[in-house]
Amino acid sequence: MPLMPVDEALREILKGLKAIGSETVTLQLSIDRVTAKPIIAKRDQPPFPASAMDGYAVRHDDIKSLPSTLKLIGVSAAGHAFKRTLKTGETVRILTGAPLPKGADTVVIQENVEINGNKIIVVHPTAKAKNIRRRGLDFLRGAELVPRFTKLNARDIGVAAAGHNATINVCRKPTITLFTTGDELVLPGQRPRPDQIVSSNNFALEAAMQKWGATIINLGIVKDDLKATMAAIHKGLQSDILVTTGGASVGDHDYVQEALKRCGVKIGFWKIALRPGKPLMFGTKNRTRIIGLPGNPVSALVCSRIFLKPLIEAMQGLDSSEVVRTAILDCELPENDDRQDFMRATIRLGNDDQAYVQIFDTQDSSQQRTLRDADCLIIRKPFEPAASKGDSIKYIPLDF
Repeated sequence: MPLMPVDEALREILKGLKAIGSETVTLQLSIDRVTAKPIIAKRDQPPFPASAMDGYAVRHDDIKSLPSTLKLIGVSAAGHAFKRTLKTGETVRILTGAPLPKGADTVVIQENVEINGNKIIVVHPTAKAKNIRRRGLDFLRGAELVPRFTKLNARDIGVAAAGHNATINVCRKPTITLFTTGDELVLPGQRPRPDQIVSSNNFALEAAMQKWGATIINLGIVKDDLKATMAAIHKGLQSDILVTTGGASVGDHDYVQEALKRCGVKIGFWKIALRPGKPLMFGTKNRTRIIGLPGNPVSALVCSRIFLKPLIEAMQGLDSSEVVRTAILDCELPENDDRQDFMRATIRLGNDDQAYVQIFDTQDSSQQRTLRDADCLIIRKPFEPAASKGDSIKYIPLDF
């Protein structure tokens, strides 16, 4: 039976997905959340005509001929507006951001006047309406400040706050139940037997999925036992996504696939034309999507970048399509076989401002150090011909 292509597997995982609901959060909790509705301005900004400079508010008719002497009758400061209406021959000291007094239509900067007691003498010309920020210069009430399905950054939050929004309606984060299987595993800090290794998948995957916007329920290590695996799966089926690592093959101690079937999960596919990550498994039950990741740490993380990241994003209403970049190959590569390769590599900027990639010599799926040292994954399609130094090659960033 031919292996499923990577693109087809991703389409199957994402099929029919849309945002899974919404909730309201405060501004302080909204960073990196995704808007479920547009953020709308609740007032004009600025809410009044305001001075853009320190200077003097005047009636332009009073300064048409210079020099012009005006009576200083008060001050308008930020948060302390001058209450009276300006009359002919009068001026008000005004500070940046302060409301323009009624009757005034121009601000003369302080460098363009001379002061004589309670009088100011305008000695340099100023155009009408100069140095004034009109009401609503930034935005008007009812304006869309941030579109729907935007992942909020600090600038988005700032403009939302300026628009008088104390809370934001955001897409609900998908919940993910995660567990790994294997009697050979112990947690960091525990004492391993001579035939055991330290588990890292749970910690790396939880960190990556949190970064991509999910809420994680980490069940830790589940022993190689059918009943124990089924119990963990039953808990996971309460979440939006269930992620397992290890135990998905058909060995004597691999129980995940059998346990999923006994729990009523419909297996969509198992094994794809991917390196690293051939034994990836996908299934569904009701609203829950199940991804069985390989046990090898590099395979698990690479597969999560390719499949879980877009799944988490799609559940929050984001465009989950991958932006593939190109760079110049800094080495040679042989012809590829029938599996799509995602090879660990580093990228550098050359003196010609071109991006160059150098691929690690070893690509074994157990070597986490090279994954840590890499900053991108080179993509090679099945049966792609040999590549030479200087050829253009596609890659995706390692952004977790």
